[in-house]
Amino acid sequence: MAELYLVRHGQASLGADDYDQLSEVGEQQGVWLGEYFAQRDITFDRVMTGTLRRHAQTADAIRRGLDTLPTETGIHPGLDEYDFHALFRALGEQHAALAERATRSPRDFFKALREVLHLWTEGALDGRAPESWQAFQQRVADARAAIQQGDGQRVLVVSSGGVIAALTQQVLQAPAATAIALNMQVRNSSVSHYFFNRDTLHLSSFNGIGHLDDPQRRAFQTYG
Repeated sequence: MAELYLVRHGQASLGADDYDQLSEVGEQQGVWLGEYFAQRDITFDRVMTGTLRRHAQTADAIRRGLDTLPTETGIHPGLDEYDFHALFRALGEQHAALAERATRSPRDFFKALREVLHLWTEGALDGRAPESWQAFQQRVADARAAIQQGDGQRVLVVSSGGVIAALTQQVLQAPAATAIALNMQVRNSSVSHYFFNRDTLHLSSFNGIGHLDDPQRRAFQTYG
């Protein structure tokens, strides 16, 4: 069977005007991941990302550590993250306090995000959010199909935490609540490993950070 290495982008710029930009920490995470692959003689036949800048920047950082990574990158919009800003804007007056709480601190933001995601998966934001949970699930499934139907025995895909969580939830045939729980755990530049063919996709490991598993790199284990 072929192998899929599904990587979350490096640390982005949470709290900045433009979130879709890797921080210096995020750049370093990607370079170290590329070096980790190189040290283990892990090479790739194909590379895919979403359309977001942080996806492309992470792939470029990995490429600096792994110079054998193919220069051609396939792009699939199904690998893009849900728009969490839009989900908060869709809350309305009924949940205004929840939106306000998200602005207090990064910790409060993630707690509020978990509640917003539950509202989204339950359909409470339908008609106000630009994308329904069902539509998000479908485009993740479309991206998964594109990965499985493509060529190559070892594929590197760079995406976002919500997509990685949803794809894993689909593979496990688990409820939406599982996707939310997994989403809250996915670390920046982490690797989830799967085996696949054109018909099936099997989870081997989830959210690994072997390239950061060193006491001196503990500060580089991030979630934002």
